[in-house]
Amino acid sequence: MLRWRLISAAIILAVLFALLWLDYKLVYFHAPGAWLLPVFLTVSLLATEEVLSLLKAKNHRPSESIVYLGSIVLPLTAALPVLLQLAGRSPPTSAALGASGWPLAALALLTGLVFVSEMARYQRPGTAIVDVALSIFTLVYVGLLIGFWALLRLHVDNAWGMTALFSMLLIVKMADTGAFAVGKCIGRHKLTPVLSPGKTWEGAIGGILTACLASWSFFHFAAPAIVGPAYVEPSLAGILVYALVLALAGMVGDLAESLLKRDMDRKDSSTWLRGLGGVLDIIDAPLIAGPVAWLCWTLGLLGP
Repeated sequence: MLRWRLISAAIILAVLFALLWLDYKLVYFHAPGAWLLPVFLTVSLLATEEVLSLLKAKNHRPSESIVYLGSIVLPLTAALPVLLQLAGRSPPTSAALGASGWPLAALALLTGLVFVSEMARYQRPGTAIVDVALSIFTLVYVGLLIGFWALLRLHVDNAWGMTALFSMLLIVKMADTGAFAVGKCIGRHKLTPVLSPGKTWEGAIGGILTACLASWSFFHFAAPAIVGPAYVEPSLAGILVYALVLALAGMVGDLAESLLKRDMDRKDSSTWLRGLGGVLDIIDAPLIAGPVAWLCWTLGLLGP
């Protein structure tokens, strides 16, 4: 199992880094994010399918057509400047766009569509409220949260946007790797014995320390190469706070997906990635870490 986990992870990381490099170096039609947007949409669709599959295990029936529509619309609205630039139009200013305002407006409209869909198929009392709630939950958990990846990529400009997105993905995944390695080696005290028996307090501490090291290394060595001469290294306190909150958010994301699987009596969200499970098993930590990272960058903790 460990061998296949490492092989699958290596392939995924190689593809991801290649796409990040293409998106940073070959800015298509002066639109940062154009190479990554199709990836975000594909991941959103696959993750949505896995959530719906988990819910079906307990005979829940969310409005699938609306949920699939939202899994495309929500990331697209977050990436509105990319679409406008590809169409040859100037993107709106951050004030006019309202940062995450477009995805929220789209979510509000999709919520109305969920109710319309449920009205159209209503037959008997006792299920409608649950199905509406699960439809909206899936829209938020997948589509809206993935939209924050696009918001990170669009932070300020091409260089700073790549720095924001890359740092989030790197720190979260390094925290996960550190937690796994330390937990396997010296883990003794269970973090959540019922929800995720394999996780330990020792692993959690190891993950946080690994995240701090990864964060300092990134902002000291990698970020200057991405941003260029205008780069000013953030304070050590800012770098470590960023690492801490991302590591904690990643752990919450990991445990959140474990909660879904345990509640639906499923071991993995899917089985198509040997050793890793499904798409949700890969992106569970970045899903929750994305909004946290976006908030850190928006508040100026690490740069402009």
